[in-house]
Amino acid sequence: MTQTADDAADSRSTAAADAAPIGRDGGGGGGGGGARGRGRIHRAWFVAAVTFVTIIGAAAFRSLPGLLIDPLHAEFDWSHGTIASAVSINLALYGLTAPFAAALMDRFGIRRVVAVALTVIAVGAGSTVWMTSVWQLMLCWGLLVGLGSGSMALAFAATVTDRWFTERRGLVSGILTAASASGQLIFLPLLSWIVSERGWRPASVTVALAALAVVPFVWLLLRDHPADVGLKPYGAREFVPKPGPVQGAARRAVRVLFSAMRTGPFWLLAGTFAICGASTNGLIQTHFVPAAHDHDMPIRAAASLLAVIGVFDVLGTIASGWFTDRFDSRRLLAVYYAFRGVSLLFLPMLLAPAVHLPMIFFIVFYGLDWVATVPPTMALCREHYGENSAIVFGWVLASHQVGAALVAFLAGLARDTFGRYDVVWYASGALCAAAALMALVIRRGPMVKPGAAMA
Repeated sequence: MTQTADDAADSRSTAAADAAPIGRDGGGGGGGGGARGRGRIHRAWFVAAVTFVTIIGAAAFRSLPGLLIDPLHAEFDWSHGTIASAVSINLALYGLTAPFAAALMDRFGIRRVVAVALTVIAVGAGSTVWMTSVWQLMLCWGLLVGLGSGSMALAFAATVTDRWFTERRGLVSGILTAASASGQLIFLPLLSWIVSERGWRPASVTVALAALAVVPFVWLLLRDHPADVGLKPYGAREFVPKPGPVQGAARRAVRVLFSAMRTGPFWLLAGTFAICGASTNGLIQTHFVPAAHDHDMPIRAAASLLAVIGVFDVLGTIASGWFTDRFDSRRLLAVYYAFRGVSLLFLPMLLAPAVHLPMIFFIVFYGLDWVATVPPTMALCREHYGENSAIVFGWVLASHQVGAALVAFLAGLARDTFGRYDVVWYASGALCAAAALMALVIRRGPMVKPGAAMA
């Protein structure tokens, strides 16, 4: 009798989800309509839009580190390597926090985790205005902003995509990944102007306020699961009940890691993504502005070039998501890494006091390829690791940020040692060639069935 009652309740929930109007919202089961064929916009797209705006608002802190190296060096006489070490801590924690954040979202919900993360970012960025020594830089920008940003990492986008969509996942992954580039586009010109005209402290305050401004949108508009509003996931044929809170978030994240480590695709995905982070966040995003400044290019001009990367990053990432829905993800990754490596080999010849056409071509090309690796990497995690894919992707993202952190530090050290960055560009180009080969040897999935060894 109990089973029959439960089945009846599920049937009523499903019927209500199909029949209810889309405009309604709420924390229970009284929400919108589930039929796509009726021409109404599915609530999943609104959730994706809120996630997009949230990532844009949080992207301000990612735009700032490369702009701070020269001002902090000038004011405090800290070496490039010392400042880059704080950036390295930030980048490493950004990655290492991600898998635990994905598990915490399963335990406490997306809204709570993201709102707390944005608040931590605001506290860390705002506190830097009072720092006078290196350890304070490590604490505020390295530890606090690193922890907060890790909870706002791409595992957040992966979690939203997996919960709210069963179709168009590649496209949605591309759109949400592009949000970070959109934030860079919005904030880089503004922050570079503030740093040049007002100093680095007002720029840090701007980052803090941007993070705080997004918190109300997250709390009021974001929902943890389609079942919260009585909906099926986009493209699903059946209503999916909301799972209960998952206990032991940290233990689960570690257990999933150890299980994934016993499979070959994990190591190949982690290795390629580490090189991805090394050649983007760790190298270009952190050191392009000071490297261009070494060649007498004004800081604002170099920052504007990074913003242009953000423009084409949006186009490239969305296109990559579209390609991921249609082509072999392994081959896509191989092409992306190969092209990126070739472009880095030409960069030392392109740096000059003025912006010229070959440099613009590099910026456009690199922008199209910047985060194009994310949708196929997410797809391969989903293909091999099923329901644990968001957590596995969080660990793969951790390798991305560890690679970024290592190169951010080594590039600063190389600049202090050789007085220029050339050796770093060439080494990164060679690493990208290795990543292209690694992508091609990833085996086809699924390696692990949902709910099996990694549950």
